[in-house]
Amino acid sequence: MRRFSEFIQKSSKKAEPRPRESPKSVIKGRFRITKSDDDKMLAFGWANVSIRSNGEIVEDWQEDIVEPEELENAAYNFVELYREGGEMHERGGAAVLVESVVFTKEKLQAMGIPEETLPVGWWIGFKVTDPDVWEKVKDGTYPMFSIEGEAERVEVEDENAG
Repeated sequence: MRRFSEFIQKSSKKAEPRPRESPKSVIKGRFRITKSDDDKMLAFGWANVSIRSNGEIVEDWQEDIVEPEELENAAYNFVELYREGGEMHERGGAAVLVESVVFTKEKLQAMGIPEETLPVGWWIGFKVTDPDVWEKVKDGTYPMFSIEGEAERVEVEDENAG
């Protein structure tokens, strides 16, 4: 099986990490595993959130902002082509995707859920198939999901800059 990152088209330019000031409307966050079922070795949580339910834009640990449309496309590609969970981006075969939904403003509206109830983001669930990895989820060693992928970094203009 091919890795998910092999399906991502890479930019010919090497993107260098850059220091930048974060706009006040951007907040950083981690997305913890929020529900688990010990008997079934199931873990659920946010894979990524683009916009919090209060409208705040989320900046990830690499100081990137993932637009809702890009997140939705990445989620669909992951579900279609990959579906496997690994351990710390070092090896695969530790889990399999059992649940995935990307909540967008349009989907929330279609479901009759008020916009401020849920963030615009990707909710996932994995069945952990490796007992050693499951123990690390349970004891807090692995408290969150980390989605591996590659993308072309595009500079975003700060609306607050004058």
